[in-house]
Amino acid sequence: MIIKKFQANTETEAIMLAKEELGKDAIVMNIKTISPKGIYKLFRKPIVEITAAIDENITYKSDKMKPQAPAMQPRKTIHPDIIYDTETGSKQSLPSGNGADSTPSAIELKLNNLQSLLEKQINEKEKQGSEKDEAKTAEANKNLACIQLIYNQLINNEVDEKYANQIIAEIEGNLKKDASMDNILASIYQKIILKLGQPKMIEIIGKTPKFIFFIGPTGVGKTTTIAKIASKFKVNEKAKVAFLTADTYRIAAVEQLRTYANILGIPLKVIYSEEEMNQARVEFADYDIVFVDTAGRSHRSKEQRDDIEALINLIPEDEREIYLVLSATTKYRDLVKITEAYSEIINYNLIFTKLDETGTIGNLFNIRMLTEAPLSYATFGQNVPDDIARVDAQNIAKQLLRGQ
Repeated sequence: MIIKKFQANTETEAIMLAKEELGKDAIVMNIKTISPKGIYKLFRKPIVEITAAIDENITYKSDKMKPQAPAMQPRKTIHPDIIYDTETGSKQSLPSGNGADSTPSAIELKLNNLQSLLEKQINEKEKQGSEKDEAKTAEANKNLACIQLIYNQLINNEVDEKYANQIIAEIEGNLKKDASMDNILASIYQKIILKLGQPKMIEIIGKTPKFIFFIGPTGVGKTTTIAKIASKFKVNEKAKVAFLTADTYRIAAVEQLRTYANILGIPLKVIYSEEEMNQARVEFADYDIVFVDTAGRSHRSKEQRDDIEALINLIPEDEREIYLVLSATTKYRDLVKITEAYSEIINYNLIFTKLDETGTIGNLFNIRMLTEAPLSYATFGQNVPDDIARVDAQNIAKQLLRGQ
C-alpha cells in the first residue's frame, strides 16, 4: 500500500491532485484542515490536507509502464481491481458480476476496513500530541488574542505595518509556547525600547566649540527649538553659548532669534557668506556651543539642499553635529520623502516637534526605523525653555502600547 499526502486550498483541489498523481483508483483515507502556525494565523487562510492511498501493485498514473493488473470485466465500481488483504497478506480479485447489486461486497468491506485502520493509525498519532497540549489550548488562544490586540494597538497608533509585523515576528521566535500574556506584553515593550535606542543628546566635550546645525522644512519650529535647548545650556550648565543664523530668507526668523538672544544674553551673528562663517569660527573660538539656525528649505529642491550642505561643510566633521527637525503632525509619507532627501547630503540626528498637536506618535518610531538615525529631543508646546525634553524610549513604548 502506498500512502501520500496532498495539500491544497480546498478539498476538491486536494483530491484532484491525488487522482492526478496516483490515478483514478486512489482512495482518500483522511481529510483535515491545517491552520498556519504562529503569528501567521492572523494573516493566512487554512489549507486542506488529504491522505490518499493506492495498492503498490497498481501502476501510478504518472508511470510510463502499462498497468500490470489482470484484465477484468467492466464494472461500475470505482474501487481498484486488486487490493492488498491486510489480514492474510494475499491478493484478492474483485468478484465477478455487473456491479448492480446494492449489497456490500466482500471487497468493499475490506476497503472500508482498510480505510478505518489507516484513519485510526493517523488519528492516534495526532491524538498523542493533542492530548498533551489540550491543557494549553485555552492559554494559547489567549496568547494569540493578546498578540492580535497588541498588533492592532500599534497599527492604531500609526506604526507602519512593516515594523509592527517585524516586532511581532521577532518576539514570537523567542517566546515560550506557554508564555503568559504579561510576558508577551513585556517582550514587545522591551523590543520597542531596544529599537528606539538611546537618544543622542547635545553635550559639551573638549575645549573646541561644537557647532550645532538645525535643518528641516519650514514651519516645524526650528528657531523655537534652538532657543529652548540654548537656554538650558546657558542657565543650567552656565555654558558659553552663541547664535548663528543663516535664515536670511525670512526677516521674522532673524528677529525671533534676536529676541531670544537678547533675553538670554547670547551673542547673535547673521551669516550671509562663506567668509562670514569663517569669521564666526574665529570670533566664537572660546565658546562652548554655537547653535546654527538654517533656512527652512523645500526637500524637493536640490539647489536648496546643496546650499545647506555647503554651509555645513565649512565646519570640520569632528566639530559639528546636525539635527533634522521634524513635526510629529506631518504625514508619514511626507516624512519619508524629507528624510530621504536630507540623507543624500548628511548624517543627522532627529528632533520631533509639536507632540502636543497629535494624538499618535507612531511616526517617531517609523522614522527612527526607516532612517536608523538617533532620536534626540521632543517638543510639546511653545513655552521656552520648558516644553522640551529628551526622547524617552520607555514613555514612547508605553504610549504605543497603551493607546490614545
